[in-house]
Amino acid sequence: MQTKVFYFNPYRECTYVLWDADRHAVIIDAGMLDEREQGRFREFIASEQLQPVALLITHAHPDHVCGLEWLQETYHLSPVIYPAEGVLDLPSFAERIEVLRTPGHKEDCVCYFMPSEKMLFSGDTLFQESIGRTDLPGGDMHTLLSSLQRLTVLPPDTQVLPGHGYPTTIAHEIEHNPYLH
Repeated sequence: MQTKVFYFNPYRECTYVLWDADRHAVIIDAGMLDEREQGRFREFIASEQLQPVALLITHAHPDHVCGLEWLQETYHLSPVIYPAEGVLDLPSFAERIEVLRTPGHKEDCVCYFMPSEKMLFSGDTLFQESIGRTDLPGGDMHTLLSSLQRLTVLPPDTQVLPGHGYPTTIAHEIEHNPYLH
């Protein structure tokens, strides 16, 4: 499994592309705001000869969905927004992806966990030594703190790939993130 992160739009939102050995790609979030960012994304997909098969959204804030329409038109993908938990049924993708409902930053927040790779795409639920804001519509600190506790049971060496900022691990966050204590 390979992964590429793009930092898009003025908020430096993280849009991820992950792909398997067959070059089938899953896109997580759609933060490409303008033609320049769309061009960078399109060039990468073409240069790696990837075939996008799914578009997953962690939550529907504008910085995570501003490129949604463009992705739909360019790659003929329907966005998958999961406000519920379960295992994604992506028959053309080699890896299992679990959906973890993690409201608090926004009521529709989810994280995507790949157990075999020990990777968690946390959207704006969990950042390196921080968390997503709760002062925006749909945010609730108590709910977010409950969601965070659910993530602490993941394997400590799980890599956390957040919606903003840089990767971390569950172990690092348990030790250093004040919101997990």
